[in-house]
Amino acid sequence: MAKRDFYEILGVPRSASDKEIKKAYRRLARKYHPDVNPGDKTAEAKFKEVSEAHEILSDPKKKEMYNRFGHQAFEAGFGEGGFGGAGQGPRSGSFKFKDGAFRFETSGQGGPGFDYDMFRDIFGESGFGEGFRQRGPVAHRGEDLSHEVEIDLEDAIYGTSVQLSIRRSNRTETISIKIPPGADEGSRIRVAGKGEEGSGGGPAGDLYIVTRLRSHAFFERKGNDLYCTMPVTASEAALGAKVEVPTTAGVVTLTVPPGTQSGQKLRLKGKGVPAMKGGTPGDQYVVISITVPRKLDARTEELFREIKRLHPENPRQEISFRGFRKR
Repeated sequence: MAKRDFYEILGVPRSASDKEIKKAYRRLARKYHPDVNPGDKTAEAKFKEVSEAHEILSDPKKKEMYNRFGHQAFEAGFGEGGFGGAGQGPRSGSFKFKDGAFRFETSGQGGPGFDYDMFRDIFGESGFGEGFRQRGPVAHRGEDLSHEVEIDLEDAIYGTSVQLSIRRSNRTETISIKIPPGADEGSRIRVAGKGEEGSGGGPAGDLYIVTRLRSHAFFERKGNDLYCTMPVTASEAALGAKVEVPTTAGVVTLTVPPGTQSGQKLRLKGKGVPAMKGGTPGDQYVVISITVPRKLDARTEELFREIKRLHPENPRQEISFRGFRKR
């Protein structure tokens, strides 16, 4: 079966730069690496195919040979007769794989079939004596790892450190991870070099910590803003008041303006969650909830009736039920 084109294997055009070839190889090598696909013969075959393509196309001299002559340039017997015309080079011979390298073996001076000058231009004189040396083991970067960590809202706001046991393919390591202030649900924190170990001398991958937030009894987080519900009495809402409110910076005094309505939001600027990568922190919004006495004595009931008489407005008068059909 004919071998696939090396450019097709890496998924790059023939005009691809060295950087594009290397990038394509790394992506495919990580996908088909035997360590990632243990026991998968198909993946193993693809990994060998990808490695062979990279071996040739990443070497300028070998790439030039491949661009001119294709796969046959690296097959045993290439250059034996029929190529370049008789007598065009001072000697003829063939490339053969021997002792871990492609070597050019001559068959005499002035023989037919091999354009020695062309090969010398590409590889240099020393290239013939040494042959196409195969490289050593290909270096592969280790796989990245991901680990979820559940933290409290306070830890997300102020930052914290957690001890984690990270399991890799060959060992388990306990490491200390710093969670920076401002971490949110789903934040990714990169710990360089703490992923899987590389192979063939390649660097280790990275570890990514993904944070999950536990719910809080008083605060609700929305982005970097915090929301809380603060109950006030009917008289405080009507007349205005000063109430104490917990914040991330401690307890502060909040002014409730006269005539405040239930559900109204009052803002405390800069009292929210700090920005994880610096910048302006969020705000805290205090949602007012008006409470009324559950049991009224005669005097209190009389006062409320007087309030009702003095303020007969209907707060529901703007609500319309038109548009709904009876069933």
